Amino acid sequence: MLAHPFIQTALIAGTSIAVLSGLAGYFVVMRGQVFAGDALSHVAYTGALAALATGIDLRFGLFAATIGGGTVLGLLGGRANADDTIIGTTFAWILGLGVFFLALFNTHAATGNGNANVTVLFGSIFGISTTAAATAACIAAGLILVLLVIARPLLFASIDSAVAAASGVPVRLLGPLFLAVVGATAAETSQIVGALLVFGLLAAPAAAAGRLTDRPWHGLALSAALAVVATWAGIALAYTLPTFPPSFTIMAVAAAEYLLAVVLPHRRPADGRARPNAVPRRTTTRPVPAPPR
Repeated sequence: MLAHPFIQTALIAGTSIAVLSGLAGYFVVMRGQVFAGDALSHVAYTGALAALATGIDLRFGLFAATIGGGTVLGLLGGRANADDTIIGTTFAWILGLGVFFLALFNTHAATGNGNANVTVLFGSIFGISTTAAATAACIAAGLILVLLVIARPLLFASIDSAVAAASGVPVRLLGPLFLAVVGATAAETSQIVGALLVFGLLAAPAAAAGRLTDRPWHGLALSAALAVVATWAGIALAYTLPTFPPSFTIMAVAAAEYLLAVVLPHRRPADGRARPNAVPRRTTTRPVPAPPR
């Protein structure tokens, strides 16, 4: 299997995108911005259709739409996290734009590239070129570096934004910056697994990691590792079973990872939520005085 050039390029692009998605997705789940990640995946589809309809480069439309959309979501939120009302309103408007650009593309521009719409929706990891794979790896490396630089203050702001702001952490800047990185992640991942399935690669490995460990740095690394495993296993399954498209097999493995994390026995705090770097408190046992006679 590894002797085929298309498998090699798929592994190069898929691994880099998986690491990026796992790292970004962990913070998306921790910050409660899963809905924002889903919205940005649809923004990626709208941006790609806008590029196709107007005849410009597909990647320019993807990145311009998702980075701009993520930044706007963060700025409109007015605090560390954009709330669901803002995200939902923006999401509905973006979907309306997507319908418009889809009609424009089908009417005027679909004759030269009729399969582009399907490719944007569901990805084409086996059809990616060597140049595109190398470009994807370089872009992913740059975004991973940005995430690692802001990881510590972002973690602080995600746990308690008020205390982080009082401690000098630029919470208002981190929110839009992080969502812009998530938008760029959605744009890059859309070329591999498709715009409709970006959300699965962002959320499933990160949610599984969150259930398996309460330590944030361990969870961050585990999320990236689970995303890579899902990508590798999905590529191998799609190669072994040609009937199944690789995007489906990658998402199936990612979903299976989360299901396994749910059913596996593991220790959780009493309130059922993860407590990053929780340190057990020392308790002392005092004798209870006998009641007076």
